[in-house]
Amino acid sequence: MSFDADIFISGGGVAGLTAAATFGAAGFSVVCADPAPPVTDEAAEGADLRTTAFLQPARDLLDEAGLWDRLAPYATELRTMRIVDAGGEQAEARVTRDFDSADLGDAPFGWNLPNWLLRREMLARIEDLPTVDFRPGTGFRAMLTREREARVTLTDGARLRARLVIGADGRGSPVREAAGIGVHTMRYGQKAVTCAMTHEAPHGNVSTEIHRTGGPFTLVPLPDHEGRPCSALVWMVPGPEAQRLAALEPETFETEATERSAHLYGPLTLASRRMVWPIISQLADRMSAERTALMAEAAHVMPPIGAQGLNTSLADLRVLLDLAREAPDSLGDRQMLDRYHRRRHPDVRLRVQGIDLLNRTSMAAAPALRDLRARGIETLYGIAPLRRSLMRLGLGARS
Repeated sequence: MSFDADIFISGGGVAGLTAAATFGAAGFSVVCADPAPPVTDEAAEGADLRTTAFLQPARDLLDEAGLWDRLAPYATELRTMRIVDAGGEQAEARVTRDFDSADLGDAPFGWNLPNWLLRREMLARIEDLPTVDFRPGTGFRAMLTREREARVTLTDGARLRARLVIGADGRGSPVREAAGIGVHTMRYGQKAVTCAMTHEAPHGNVSTEIHRTGGPFTLVPLPDHEGRPCSALVWMVPGPEAQRLAALEPETFETEATERSAHLYGPLTLASRRMVWPIISQLADRMSAERTALMAEAAHVMPPIGAQGLNTSLADLRVLLDLAREAPDSLGDRQMLDRYHRRRHPDVRLRVQGIDLLNRTSMAAAPALRDLRARGIETLYGIAPLRRSLMRLGLGARS
């Protein structure tokens, strides 16, 4: 039986492009399609100004894909995860605890990069891979699966025969829908305001998560901007408040952001435009179906806490790649995909539930609940074995 590709990937975001480069570098033939051409210029309309933190386990996968050498020059190390509770009467830090990567070894927790730059470097890598056919501006329309193959129809009318279809096409995944896989969604009434901000105090490779009400206010290290220390901001608040913040005059927004930051880094100044993103948790009922695997946001969505989102997605990819390499002749068959579901779904479910709990805790407005949250931070930090176990779990250890 002849195929147009070993693997068809629906989705050309960071997860889909990483999957295309990874399987292409491993020698599998890949077609990857996305209805929206990727924006690879920071100043262009539609550029994704969010950032992604790749945790330690992701580096080996990126290296195997031939991506790490391209990304490393732009990556900012994350050496410390700082948790701050500012839930007192005033927006001031009352509990501050640093989770230091040195407790686990010499390597940093991870590395932070802008999403628009990730797309640029990933596309450059894919262009060097003769086994990968990337089709921007073309989307997934339908598929018909059989025991031995999947037949995919694209929005431009093209038809493909593949051994495996990977849905990496977002929280509203057309592949998931076509495969008949259900999904459970939890909504918080939250949105995240994201942007880059400069500040007076150096970040020292510290990612700082400040808790008060409405959701965490997180500053993640970036390279200096115009000679000033710079961080990516993710500010989670109720939806109407997010829209208000996004519409403020820059000076007013900077004043409110500085106040919400508990003044830890001095006055904050906008270094990019602001964007607003909806916050949900979501979990697919299964991560596989006949000739189909779901990964990334097609399978699971989490609030942006603890850099779990994309790193959980890359853990999906790691398992898919290992299974494909173990038995390349069985790529996409029922046994392989059942093993994928069994290995990933329990861990993903627990991570979604854990991040859901952390987010609901961070939203607490009642003073008594905020006090309980502060005591919880102190307790978790104060027990050294528990602290190290939590850090390993955050880096991807099996839950």
